[in-house]
Amino acid sequence: MNVPVWVWAVTIAGFAVMIAFDFYLVARNPREPSVRECVAWVTFYVLAAVAFGGVLLATAGSSYGGEFFAGWLTEYSLSVDNLFVFVIIMSRFAVPLQYRQKVLLIGIVLALLMRGAFIAAGAQAIARFDWMFYIFGAFLVYTAIKLVGPQQEDEFSENIALRTAKRILPTTDSYRGASVLARVDGRLLVTPMLIVMVAIGTTDLLFALDSIPAIFGLTKEPYLVFAANTFALMGLRQLFFLIGALLDRLVYLSKGLALILAFIGVKLVLEALHHDGVGWAPELPILVSLGVILGTLAITTVASLAKSRRDERRAQSAARPAPDQAPEEVSRTSDVALAERDVR
Repeated sequence: MNVPVWVWAVTIAGFAVMIAFDFYLVARNPREPSVRECVAWVTFYVLAAVAFGGVLLATAGSSYGGEFFAGWLTEYSLSVDNLFVFVIIMSRFAVPLQYRQKVLLIGIVLALLMRGAFIAAGAQAIARFDWMFYIFGAFLVYTAIKLVGPQQEDEFSENIALRTAKRILPTTDSYRGASVLARVDGRLLVTPMLIVMVAIGTTDLLFALDSIPAIFGLTKEPYLVFAANTFALMGLRQLFFLIGALLDRLVYLSKGLALILAFIGVKLVLEALHHDGVGWAPELPILVSLGVILGTLAITTVASLAKSRRDERRAQSAARPAPDQAPEEVSRTSDVALAERDVR
C-alpha cells in the first residue's frame, strides 16, 4: 500500500482539527457532559471511522479495508477495556467531575503521541527483522494468558514514573481548578491534576505495549495502523462518561479480549512460519480475522449483559421476604432494622 505524503498530511491534519475542536469545547465549558451529548459525539466518531473504512474499501480494495476494520475494532475494544483503569485512577485521585474531561483529553493526546512513536518503531522493526513476528506473537499470547487469570480491577498499581513524580515534585494538598501549577507562599508547586495526568499518560504507554503488537498482527501497513489507533482513541472522552455505569456489566470483556489477542498472536506466528517456508502453516485471510473479532465481541457482550441481568434478579429475589414468612414477622423484621439504623 503506497500512501502518498499528501494523504498522510491530510489525515493527520483532519485528526488534529478534531482534537483541537475537542480542546475548545472542554476549555469553553468544563463540566460533566450530558448523556445526549456523549451519544451524539460517540456516534459521530464511529460513523467517521466507518466512512473512512468505506473509502478504503472503494479506493484501496477489500483487503486493506478489511484490515482497517479489524484493527479498528480490536483497538476500540482494548480502549473500552482500558476505561476500567481510567475510572479507577479518577476515583483514586478524587478528580472533580468538571475537570475529568480535561484529564482524559490530555491523556488521549499523550496516547496518540506515544503510539505514533511505537508505530514508527514497530514498522521499522518488522521491515528489517522478520523474527519480530515471533516476538509479537508470543507477547500477545502471554498478555492473553494474563487477562484470563485472576483480575484485581478494583486496585490501581502505581508505576515507577508515577511514584517518582509524586516523590520529587512538591504538590499542593488540593486541586486548584484545572491548573497543573500553583504558587503557594512564593513557592511554585504542582497540583494533583498534574499527578493524575502523569498517571493517565504512563498508563497509556503500558496499554500501547499491548495494542501496537495486536494491530500489527492484523495489518503491516503503518498508515492503517495509525488510522485505526487514532479512530479508536477519538471519542474516548465521551465514551468514558457514557458507559461508566455499563463497564461493571461487561464482566466477560477481558476474557473476550484475551481470546482475540491469543488469536492474533497465533496468527502472527503462523504467518511468520508461512513466510519462512513452513508448508503446513497457513496464512489466514483478513476476513477470517474480522469474523473472529466480531463474533467474539458479540458473544462477549451478550453473555456479559445476560449474566448481569441474572445477578440483578438474584439480588432482588434475595432482598424479598420469604413466601412463608408471616406479615407480622416481616413487620417485626423491618422494625428491628429501623431500630438498628437509628442506633447507628
